[in-house]
Amino acid sequence: MTLELTSPDTQDTPDVTVTVIVYNDAERLRRAVESVRRQTHATLEIVISDDHSTDGTPEVARALASEDPRIRYLRLPRNSGGCSAPRNRALDIARAPYVMFLDSDDELTDNAVELLLSAHREREIDFAMGAVVRVREDSGRRTKWMPHLVAEARTVVGIESEPRLLFEHLSTSKMYARAFLDRHDLRFPEGIHYEDQLFTAQAYCLAKEFTIIPDPVYRWHIAPFAATDAASISNQRDRLDNVRDRVRVQHLIDGFLAESGHGALREDKDYKFLKHDFRMYAGDLPYRDERWLSSFADIMTPYLETLSPSAYARLPRTERVVLQLIRERRFPEARLAARGLGRAVAPRQVSQDAEGNTYWGSVLPPSDWSRRELNVADLELDTRPFRSAQFRHEITELTRGPGASVDLTIRTYDPGLRLPVGPQRASLLLTPGRRRLITPFRLTPVRPGVFEGHVHLDLTTAPVPHHGFTGVRHPLLRIEHQGLRHTAVLLAPLTFPTFTTRINYHSATAPHHVTIEPEGRGPGRLQVRWEPVGVTARLVRPVVRRLARPRVRKAARLVRSALR
Repeated sequence: MTLELTSPDTQDTPDVTVTVIVYNDAERLRRAVESVRRQTHATLEIVISDDHSTDGTPEVARALASEDPRIRYLRLPRNSGGCSAPRNRALDIARAPYVMFLDSDDELTDNAVELLLSAHREREIDFAMGAVVRVREDSGRRTKWMPHLVAEARTVVGIESEPRLLFEHLSTSKMYARAFLDRHDLRFPEGIHYEDQLFTAQAYCLAKEFTIIPDPVYRWHIAPFAATDAASISNQRDRLDNVRDRVRVQHLIDGFLAESGHGALREDKDYKFLKHDFRMYAGDLPYRDERWLSSFADIMTPYLETLSPSAYARLPRTERVVLQLIRERRFPEARLAARGLGRAVAPRQVSQDAEGNTYWGSVLPPSDWSRRELNVADLELDTRPFRSAQFRHEITELTRGPGASVDLTIRTYDPGLRLPVGPQRASLLLTPGRRRLITPFRLTPVRPGVFEGHVHLDLTTAPVPHHGFTGVRHPLLRIEHQGLRHTAVLLAPLTFPTFTTRINYHSATAPHHVTIEPEGRGPGRLQVRWEPVGVTARLVRPVVRRLARPRVRKAARLVRSALR
């Protein structure tokens, strides 16, 4: 195989090699490389490893290499279709004793190399790892990835002492000793996606010691609404090949654990798969059709049947229910159950056996295993305090009303029979800004455990701030009973016609475009989106945003305090 390689070797050996892999990402490649060039530790080399891009990536890479002698451009002669080959080819030519990996759509923090290299120099370890900050490109919101795993600095002697670290399966948050990788011939598996999971599991198991630092070293940019052909692998969960690859990698990890004498980690690895990998697909199930679900079950169920029962037992009940419904191919019920994941949403219906055990759905489970997984006693549907009780609120009919209003028919399911027979006081809550729009209505009993109500939601009465409001809000449903209040999510039809209207609020508030639409992901709630127009959008909102910055708010509070 011949490779294009620009920038000849220099005599000075770098301390660290950072490999930046890229494929058809000319737009973001420079940002990634610049994050490496800015490093506070400058004695490094940068290998841009191009998986035979067909866009303007080669021109950008060659320009970067001409600007900085530390940059080397490696171009594969043909596209490999994954991340493994460009990383492995870069490892073949890396000259430094320590190596790191960076994806072209992400960045390193400015002192990432310095921090991780310092950990290596303080102690003889096989790799060092730091915190990952996830940056949502649609909102700019920043959160730490798996923060509980990197909350404190420590050196781990053998993964068996902290098997929960298997959840942190990114190869890019780590700096590896090159001697460690070579000693174990540790490379990325080629021809398959989710290569990080196998590579990182092997690194954890083969390392005698590794160090964790709590400082952020990697910025992972998340584009949740990217076009399908531009989405990251983890965001292509609608593709069945994606499911096959994920399951195939799990088989490879299982085989490695058994062959390498780390079989004791199997339960923790199974739990990680159920809690993280399967859970990612579970949240999408409401949006999948019967044919897709059938193929998904064909791929997934044989592997699910090999997992440790104790791994299932560690999951929340609602996740166990979704898993079991998929295994039993009860797809409509699986979609219903998936809409409640993480939202404390009750089932529409439960059933009881002769011993009084309560199960999800209207059909009694057919086997001992099924009874164990679908038993919902721990949801405490009939005994929880009212404020945390579980109901299910669904919009069954939605029609556009006059102006900027919508008429909703809402059905409430109360499988624990917590609400007495008779009309119930309820209201919709919507909060654009700091003040809340409350729209009261009545829920009338249809049959035991089922109520229905009608509500007219007029968005012209929403208390939008004078400076305008940009954002999305999801109405909540509140029930009041015996002086207590219960507030929960409101599920909407997964598809319905979107409508946008212009609202001219009171004279002190600028006009807005307001859109009512289905959420389109997650549980599928009713979604209301505001966007100011005119002078407010061009001038007022930018000023308010600047004033809303934490330092400015703090200064304002100090001034107010001094004036008092």
